[in-house]
Amino acid sequence: MSETVYIETSILGYLTARSTKNLILAANMEVTKDWWEFRRTAFTLYTSEAVLEEVAQGDGAIAAQRLEILRNFPLLALNKDVQGLAAQFLSRSNLPPKARVDAIHIAAATVHGMDYLLTWNCKHIANAQIQGKLAEISLDFGYVLPVLCTPNELMGD
Repeated sequence: MSETVYIETSILGYLTARSTKNLILAANMEVTKDWWEFRRTAFTLYTSEAVLEEVAQGDGAIAAQRLEILRNFPLLALNKDVQGLAAQFLSRSNLPPKARVDAIHIAAATVHGMDYLLTWNCKHIANAQIQGKLAEISLDFGYVLPVLCTPNELMGD
């Protein structure tokens, strides 16, 4: 059985972004496209209704592209356990209230036992200063926090 990856909204943003002269963004876009092309088949990919809602926003044509990419993805339920853990993340960690949807992404991946949560959101998700507390909160509720990482960190050998 392959390892599991929760695909968070920012991954779709980089996959469908218009070209940019910002070198960091351009590099992240290339890494994301490389991961998608060469590495994603090594994993079983999941997402959630929270991601579908986020990727449906913005430019209509690009939103349609993002939704098409996710069309056949299995959706993780945003059930009471997910909502409860997300609330704990917000109240007991240093995630700000505005990171409510980010907390839901992390909680969904955690409650459903994902191995990884793939993201470019390094402010609230793939953040080393936040992950320790999130792991502690997860353990308090009987869960193991997945590895919260960028495509760079999941490129393999």
